[in-house]
Parts: sequence; structure tokens; C-alpha cells
Amino acid sequence: MKVTLIIPTLNEINGMKEIMPRINKEWVDQIIVVDGSSTDGTIEYARGQGYFVLVQKTKGLVNAYKEALEVAIGDVIMVFTPDGNSLPEVIPALINKMREGYDMVIVSRYLGGAKSYDDDAVTAFGNWMFTKMINILFGAHYTDTLVGFRAWKRGLFDDAIREEPALFSFEPFSAIKCAKLKLKVTEIPGDEPARIGGIRKMRPLVNGSYVIFMILKQLFIPAKK
Repeated sequence: MKVTLIIPTLNEINGMKEIMPRINKEWVDQIIVVDGSSTDGTIEYARGQGYFVLVQKTKGLVNAYKEALEVAIGDVIMVFTPDGNSLPEVIPALINKMREGYDMVIVSRYLGGAKSYDDDAVTAFGNWMFTKMINILFGAHYTDTLVGFRAWKRGLFDDAIREEPALFSFEPFSAIKCAKLKLKVTEIPGDEPARIGGIRKMRPLVNGSYVIFMILKQLFIPAKK
């Protein structure tokens, strides 16, 4: 099982300097830093540390995944953000869980005593609400459907893009798709520390509106393999 670690960045120099030295390059088969045109030295730092850096042609996190997958060698894809919100020490456990044959493994911020130290009232309520909706409407049992720190079999993203070419957010979409197709999915606990630097890219109102639209739309679309 080959694993590609995708690290999306956009002006994350402070987090990169603190977090990246804690990642053992031998944990995975390939690391791709995919950057959304940073201007704070993130690109130069990553290249100086020997990482392969791909500068995005098109803005957006989903496009970062798409462009990285064009050069990825892994049949398992893992996403990790170096802004301090994800603990690199969880990466080996995530890989080991995928080796058990899961289609997707999520690092949940709300499972088994794990906690988010970056949540505010809006983001905490939003994640709870959307996760509850997905569980009830699609017969799932998630505790965290929005977190980006997860691993999945490569084909899951390819299928998602074929089904939804204008996909805005892969994380809740993949949770719904796995539930509809009864794929093998699990979660492992992982704290979300406070952000080290940079700014939060997620816009609660815009992102939340999209997720609600997507959930309602998926209710009326048959599951596709």
C-alpha cells in the first residue's frame, strides 16, 4: 500500500517551521506540498527543506487535491494541514488503520476524548449540525464529517469528481458517498490544537450554505459506484 501525503498550504510559514520537522518522511511514500500561491515564504521554505512543491493553477482546496493527484503515486491519499490544527504524531496511526482495509479513515476531533482547541461557537455548532444531518439522513455514525485530516482510497476522490465536477468541499461529500455506498469507514480520535499562524480559510456562511445544499441534493441522487 503506497501512501501519498498531500499538504495544502497558503501563507503558512509559521506553522510550516514548527510542524513540518515533526513529520518523518519515512512514514509515507510521497509528500506533495500543494500551494495556493503563498507570498510569505512558505514555498521557499518547503523547497529548502527538500519537499516537492506544486503551485496551484486554480484556486480552492478541491482543486489543490485534483492537481496534486495528477502527480501522486499513492493508492491511499492522506491530507494534512501544517497550520497547527493537525497533530503529525497521529499520521502513523492513520496509516495503520488504512492498512486494515478501510476505504476512508477520519481523524475525529470529537471521538474518544479528543477535543478541538480551535473551535468557536459557530464552527462547533456547524460541525455538530451537519454531522447529525448526515448521520440521520444517510444512516451513518460519524462524529466529525468536516475535518480535513483523513485518509482515503484514491478512487474515492476520482469517483466524487466524476459525479460532481464542480465539487466545492470533498470532506462532507465523501462522508455522504461512503454512507450511501456502505463503504468501510471508521474514525480515530485526534485533538485539534489551536492554529499557529496564517488565517482561517473557511468562511462559515458560504461553506455552510454549500454543505446544506449538497446534503439536500444527495438525498435525491442514487448512489453511484
